[in-house]
Amino acid sequence: MRFPNEWVGGTALVAGPVLLLAGVLLRSPFPFFFPDQLRAVAEHPALMTASYTAFLAGNVVLWAAVAHLAHRIGERRPGWAAWAGVLVTVGLFERTFHAGVDHAAFSAVEHLGAERATELVAAGYGELHLFSFLSFTIMAGWVVLAVAARLGGELDGVRAVALASAALMPLGVLKGTELLSVAGAAGLCVALVPLGVRVLAGQPRPSGKTVLVALPVVLGIGALAVVSSLG
Repeated sequence: MRFPNEWVGGTALVAGPVLLLAGVLLRSPFPFFFPDQLRAVAEHPALMTASYTAFLAGNVVLWAAVAHLAHRIGERRPGWAAWAGVLVTVGLFERTFHAGVDHAAFSAVEHLGAERATELVAAGYGELHLFSFLSFTIMAGWVVLAVAARLGGELDGVRAVALASAALMPLGVLKGTELLSVAGAAGLCVALVPLGVRVLAGQPRPSGKTVLVALPVVLGIGALAVVSSLG
């Protein structure tokens, strides 16, 4: 059995793009640049936390989706699959790194207020780090994956273009929503969700024994998540 298998990969192909689009839409009422985003955090903390959390979760879940798609492509186009999988995965890691900076900025708003938090973010906004040199992967990875998926027969032309449109989503920390953000996230949904549904529909129904074993495992993981968050 390979990892991620069809159940994990299919679920990720559906959930990842939907979470990403939800995160983009939730922050859409607020202006794009970071001072306005931090002001929105101060005025609408629950909404902004939900937005950035959904976006982060979408990026994390997309790792399994991309790995599954790359494996499928690799059956016909192994070279393209390898390059595309690496580029997109590094880009997803970079967005996850950005999410950590976002979280720190949110915390600064809570403890210092929006004005001082904005000054703090502005002071270090352009500082170099490892991912500064890998930012191109966020955009280039989706284009390469789209070409690979088309050449590998996994996506038709329309859905390959939709997948490539994910490169339109802005990169960096504390970025709000603009039209390109919505287009890119919606493109991911058009490209990947139908494939995920097809993958899941092709799987046999889990047996009662499998469900009985999986339920306590899921509950246990949930309990561990709660306990670890209190540590």
